Amino acid sequence: MSRTLPAWLRPAPDSVVADNIKIGRWPWLDAIHLLWTVWVFITPLFAGGYTWRWAGITLASYPVFVLLYVMTLLSSRRHVAIFAIGMVVLGISLLGVYPSAISYFVFGCVGLRINRCISTTRYLVELLALNAVFVAQTSWIGYPWQAIAWVPVLSIIIGLIVSGERSGQEKDAALRLSHEEVRRLAATAERERIGRDLHDLLGHTLSLITLKLELSRKLFDRDAERSRIELAEAEQIARDALAQVRSAVTGFRAADLAAELASAHLLLESSRVHLRYSAPPAMPAWIESGLAMILREAVTNIARHAQANEAMIAVRSEGNAVVLEVVDDGRGGVSANGNGLAGMRERVEAMGGTLAIDSPRSHGTRLEVRIPVNGVTTASIDHAALAMRHDTPLSDGARA
Repeated sequence: MSRTLPAWLRPAPDSVVADNIKIGRWPWLDAIHLLWTVWVFITPLFAGGYTWRWAGITLASYPVFVLLYVMTLLSSRRHVAIFAIGMVVLGISLLGVYPSAISYFVFGCVGLRINRCISTTRYLVELLALNAVFVAQTSWIGYPWQAIAWVPVLSIIIGLIVSGERSGQEKDAALRLSHEEVRRLAATAERERIGRDLHDLLGHTLSLITLKLELSRKLFDRDAERSRIELAEAEQIARDALAQVRSAVTGFRAADLAAELASAHLLLESSRVHLRYSAPPAMPAWIESGLAMILREAVTNIARHAQANEAMIAVRSEGNAVVLEVVDDGRGGVSANGNGLAGMRERVEAMGGTLAIDSPRSHGTRLEVRIPVNGVTTASIDHAALAMRHDTPLSDGARA
């Protein structure tokens, strides 16, 4: 759709609209602040009433103001100040004949911080300078002292509030980038480890099998019995290599549970979900690996679908089993047969455990996974190796 717009109406890569698109928000979410321009149409009630002159100036100036505001959302950080100053100039220039222009001035002051990476101190200095101009202009025109007093206070307070919000958004963006970078580096390190492990595991073995098969081929016509022995040895070497590869595959994507808890804390806090958790107890490596993958799916579900304010993760030993409990205070109503939970249940069953879900609508969700310490089987290892071949998380469709 943006291709059909004029070039000057297309969002810059570092604009507010582009930033909203990147994080999955409605592109024009910030345009909701235009609702405050209702004061443009209310001000005449306190300044002499509605006149034909007021109507004419409004028809001429309001579209210009809206265009300038839209450009602060579409333009890059380098140019956004130009359009904010444009709103300030529009407001200052009309104050003598159009009291509604006060709203244009306030919007211009706030617009200076919409998409610029500047310190609060510098922004406050800019606000003070612009409001000094406003006070001088309105005093010369003869505005009531009440208007001269409250407009600077209002513009500075709103400006500082917006500055605080923008600083928080910038920190959140940096946090998301840091989180993505950590995952990218972890994935790169994992690929390198897999390559090294496979090379060390299979390089010598395949070379030995090749030599055995070449020797068997050469002995086939001269010494059939020796040839069969070489073939049998090659077969046994291949079987041993297959068992080693199968064992290695189960560990290629094994995750440390403590690291996964830290990652869960980072993901949920960046989604504004407060997480409470404690350090996990000691447990067999195969249980830790499986629970880490299950925990990743459960936390992803909370971040994407739960609309929760708080979550709790507990890992504890109970008798001859390890229990993982994940609780959130979100919207609940989770379907036990959802695709994501079905995949999670398959993973739990492959480990010989059980999964219980309690999710009353509007009362959050409680998920409990119980894995017996002696529950691993050869079948479960085969299932885990098969499941780990898929790169797509199983949790995307967990919540309807």
